[in-house]
Amino acid sequence: MATAITIELPSVDSAIALAGHREENLKQLSKLTGATFVLRGRDLVVSGTESQVQQSESLVRSLQSYWSEGRAITGVDILTARHALDTHRTDDLQTLQKDVLARTRKGDDIRAKTFRQRQYIEAIRNHDLTFCIGPAGTGKTFLAAVIAVQALLSNQVERLILTRPAVEAGERLGFLPGDLQQKIDPYLRPLYDALYELIEPEKIPNLMERGIIEVAPLAYMRGRTLNNAFIILDEAQNTTPAQMKMVLTRLGFRSKMVVTGDVTQTDLPSTQTSGLSVAINILKNVEGISFCQLTKADVVRHALVQRIVSAYEAHENH
Repeated sequence: MATAITIELPSVDSAIALAGHREENLKQLSKLTGATFVLRGRDLVVSGTESQVQQSESLVRSLQSYWSEGRAITGVDILTARHALDTHRTDDLQTLQKDVLARTRKGDDIRAKTFRQRQYIEAIRNHDLTFCIGPAGTGKTFLAAVIAVQALLSNQVERLILTRPAVEAGERLGFLPGDLQQKIDPYLRPLYDALYELIEPEKIPNLMERGIIEVAPLAYMRGRTLNNAFIILDEAQNTTPAQMKMVLTRLGFRSKMVVTGDVTQTDLPSTQTSGLSVAINILKNVEGISFCQLTKADVVRHALVQRIVSAYEAHENH
């Protein structure tokens, strides 16, 4: 039997936050529950079977900490809320929603969007060495950079070192214009992007000149001991086993290291084994090291990225 309820939202901002861009959130809620969602000003009318409407109301209420304050809601937020309701983890959901990791320069909240992202953040906080493996768009590098910048700004560490192997994804470094630094910079761009979200861009060159922030290719790490530093090794699937061992053994006193990568996306020659895969096998039972696995369900970029990752996975498994 069809039934309908009206949820009165506190403000126009709340209605906009819940509906999402072009009412994409309402479309997703409808797809997940089977109910029909119609927004009339500040009134959200939900109609369908009694079960659909009940489920829809629980889902909308579970997102209240966002829409009540007019905070943007993403598709990932909705899926996480649905997962929490299905698995009776509403208390965990409230903790997840309230735990703001940092704020961007624009004042936007940065927080874990999924339970696995939250586990990753906790792993970094509680371990000196954390590996995070997962597909593009899961926030592996960005979340690590956020925690690293916080550690730097609160004087927990003296230096922030961001590094990745300069392996070409189908391009040749030699043909790019400019000196070595200019050739390497495109590889390091994702690391810069995270810094710019949190630190005033005009301050970054000064921090780099003083060696407080170092963004460099992996080859620059050889022969150094990195004390009192926060090190992020990005795109670790493109390291050789020797490079991986080299960088892991650089870890000095009062330092933290986060190693991120996607074992399905290596740009190494087909004959070369990935240092990340080897490290996972060798170190999986070593005390004090944390391994986190993110999946396509943790993709927090455009919703299309999640569908692209799924399509490639399906193709590769045939």
